[in-house]
Amino acid sequence: MDLMRRLPPQNIEINVANLIDLCQDDEEDFDDFTGDLLSSIHQPLIVKVCPETNREYLASDYNRDLDSYRSPWSNKFDPPLQDASYPSDQLRKLEVQANEAFDVYRDLYYGGGLSSVYMWDTENGFAAAVFLKKTNEKNATDKSSWDSIHIFEVENKGRNVLYKLTSTITLYIVSSNKDMGNMNLSGSLTRYTESEFSNQEHIGNLGRMVEGMEFNMRNTLQEIYFGKTRNIVNELRSIASLQDEKKKMLFTKDLMNRLKKN
Repeated sequence: MDLMRRLPPQNIEINVANLIDLCQDDEEDFDDFTGDLLSSIHQPLIVKVCPETNREYLASDYNRDLDSYRSPWSNKFDPPLQDASYPSDQLRKLEVQANEAFDVYRDLYYGGGLSSVYMWDTENGFAAAVFLKKTNEKNATDKSSWDSIHIFEVENKGRNVLYKLTSTITLYIVSSNKDMGNMNLSGSLTRYTESEFSNQEHIGNLGRMVEGMEFNMRNTLQEIYFGKTRNIVNELRSIASLQDEKKKMLFTKDLMNRLKKN
């Protein structure tokens, strides 16, 4: 896991396959190792098209059964699958409402991209997966992507409802030109939180938690990746000339000395 965190997220599928091949001959419990590895690493969200509605949706292991993926728009698997598992009728209605709500959320906060919500029944409530993705690909050497994966566990606690949320954001920016050279800024961040509400307004509760989590994680990403990168670049090369910087430092030093004398 420490190794995967330090590798570019846009190559995660290739890196996982290489890691599995590398450990195939060394691990005694190879099947358990592979299962733990695949379950603990979020693969990039796949864009697919619902054949019935002709609408795009996001696919992951959370809406997958064998080699088929369930569309949130038609509630059907593609390719068709017999004996597939579906959410209950009541939960399906909630899933439809959640997809409509997060489609509005996506448009307001992302101004494009795709969103998909999937739900399934559990013993004490239900679980949900909220996906958000936006890509910007001008060409092969200038592209960027943002993937948000929010996994909920919702448990009924008598009069209250407990929401457990695990969120992962994967971001990469790749750019290449003659002036700047090659740049690859990428990384991922995972956070966990839980909240207990006295009402069962699930759509509103899910939305508030996703909104708050993405706000905090976005600020953290901006501080860690962009803030530190900006500091490093400013240390390596300044916008002003070195002579001007020296004059500025001498002026500041002289001003401080005069203030001390006074």
